[in-house]
Amino acid sequence: MSLVVDPLQYEFFVRALAASILVGLVCAVVGTYMVLRGLAFMGDALSHAAFPGVVAAYLLKAPFHVGAAIAAIGTALAIGWITRRGRLRSDTTIGVLFAGMFALGVFLFSTIQNYVGDLFGFLFGEVLGISGTDLAAVAVLSVLVLGTVTVLWKELLYSTFDPLAAAASGLPVAALEYLFLGLIALTIVISLQAVGIILVVAMLVTPAATAQLVADRFSRLMAIAIAVGTLAPIAGLYLSFWTNTASGALIVLVETAAFLVALALGPRTGLLRARRRTTSA
Repeated sequence: MSLVVDPLQYEFFVRALAASILVGLVCAVVGTYMVLRGLAFMGDALSHAAFPGVVAAYLLKAPFHVGAAIAAIGTALAIGWITRRGRLRSDTTIGVLFAGMFALGVFLFSTIQNYVGDLFGFLFGEVLGISGTDLAAVAVLSVLVLGTVTVLWKELLYSTFDPLAAAASGLPVAALEYLFLGLIALTIVISLQAVGIILVVAMLVTPAATAQLVADRFSRLMAIAIAVGTLAPIAGLYLSFWTNTASGALIVLVETAAFLVALALGPRTGLLRARRRTTSA
């Protein structure tokens, strides 16, 4: 019991736990729509696109959330606009802007003369160092994203599964697409300090991908993704505390382990299905 209770005596751990649960929840909800829309690469692109915003905010001594949000949302909307107006495949546009924005971030970073540990933290995550102010910002952004998805969940779901029928029924599919891209960008901003730019795509994609292996309905898929997305950060943080290792990496590793278990034992793809086939034969 002390293994569970002892870490809760430290304020930094409680703050990290609260932030990780919020991040896991938001990533699971938004990531479910992302996976269904085939936008996993978008998460990776926008996480790297946020980097120049973080560096610029550091140079201007502004809150990193503001810089990251401007860079990520701007890139997300640019991807949507160029894809539609330029008649390019979305993966082509993503590849161009993803590389360009990350290169801009590297350039800005190279102008800083001295070693900057804080910026390295955003690359790999530093949730145990989250402050009360950062936690409040994460909470506000989380409420904004989850509130928007709650209000528009039917419209987002309809445009996800059948965009042509949604457009024919009068739904503003283009506006919903831009809005969803903005939600992905905000979700990435929320997640940056927890797992960092490099690992944030796993927080977005892995819980939903795990749920897809065991669920055949959207409601169940969302519920399982939320369960994985919120329980994995808790387990990862405790493991990080007791082993004195990287918290963001352990959170992602726990989620990956859950995915592998679902892959091996899930009723659709794993050993259980193989056993049923053997029994039937």
